[in-house]
Amino acid sequence: MPISTAMATSFKKDLLEALHNFLATGGSTFRIALVRPSSTGTYGAATTAYTQLTGNSDEATGTGYTAGGAALTRINPTTSGTTAFTDFNDVTFTTATLSAEGALIYNDTLAGKNAVSAHSFGGTRTSTAGDYVLQFPTPDAAQAILRLA
Repeated sequence: MPISTAMATSFKKDLLEALHNFLATGGSTFRIALVRPSSTGTYGAATTAYTQLTGNSDEATGTGYTAGGAALTRINPTTSGTTAFTDFNDVTFTTATLSAEGALIYNDTLAGKNAVSAHSFGGTRTSTAGDYVLQFPTPDAAQAILRLA
C-alpha cells in the first residue's frame, strides 16, 4: 500500500523551528486531503508537503470533494502525564461520491503546504451520494491524532 500512518519527519523539524501553531484561535490553518485508491506515490514519514500528493496526481476526486481537502477545526493542545497532544474535530464531505485509501494532514498557512502526517485507512473507503465521514480518535494521550510522548 503506498500510504502508511506516520507523523512526517519534516514536521518534527518544523516544530523545532516553530513553524506550526495549533492554537484553536489564531493558529495555523490545517487541512486534510484524501489519497485516491491505487495512487502511484508513497506517503508516510518521508512525505514533506501536500504538493507531493498533487504532483503525483494522487489526490482523490469526486462529487462532494474539492481539491485541497477540508479545513480542520483544531482542538487546543494539552498534556496528560508526559504526553502532549492535539486533535481535530471530525470532518464530513456531504453528498459525496468518492473513494480514498488514506489522507494527508498539512499546514495550509505555510507557503510550502508542509505535511504534518499521513494516515492509511487500511483499505479503500467509498461513499456513493452520501456522507463521507473522517472520524478522529478520542483526544487523549493514548489516542489523539497527534501525540508527542
